[in-house]
Amino acid sequence: MKHLWPLLLLLIAVSLSTIAQAAGAKPAKPLRSYQHLWTDAHGVSHIARCPVSNFFFKSMEPPAGPQWQDPMPPQTATVMMTVQPRHWKGDWHADPKPQWIVPLKGRWWVRAMDGTRIEMGPGDLLFGEDQNVSPMLSGPYKGKMGHDAGNVGNEEVTLLVIQSANPPERDKPCHYY
Repeated sequence: MKHLWPLLLLLIAVSLSTIAQAAGAKPAKPLRSYQHLWTDAHGVSHIARCPVSNFFFKSMEPPAGPQWQDPMPPQTATVMMTVQPRHWKGDWHADPKPQWIVPLKGRWWVRAMDGTRIEMGPGDLLFGEDQNVSPMLSGPYKGKMGHDAGNVGNEEVTLLVIQSANPPERDKPCHYY
């Protein structure tokens, strides 16, 4: 027992240090990302992974505890939930408006005109902004416009869609953050 005192004192010291750090220390600034379906100057859609890193740490409404926030400029938007039936396939189309798409249940895929294909599920985020596309003039997607999409697997896919009233931007990947 006499030999365990140094170990016990070390454990107490480490525990007190950890508690003190947790009580007063701000957690590390997060880095998140979103996928951006964007259109280049030639009318071809692409998908880029974009960082979200301009977070600041504060309470949304005191006395609630602080959290990391990275707000967008205010804008008019329509919020809707969609449920894609089992085996849904969207065929080639452009998004009707610039829109944020947040998968809530299930997995789905999106393919841009340049051939880039991504799969997304809960926790992922896509900003669809391919309204200014033109038909492909050659290649495997000749005549196609916008993007192709469909469900992965045999389940329904539930999406939260936030459509912006702002006009689409062209040739500006990752312009939101």
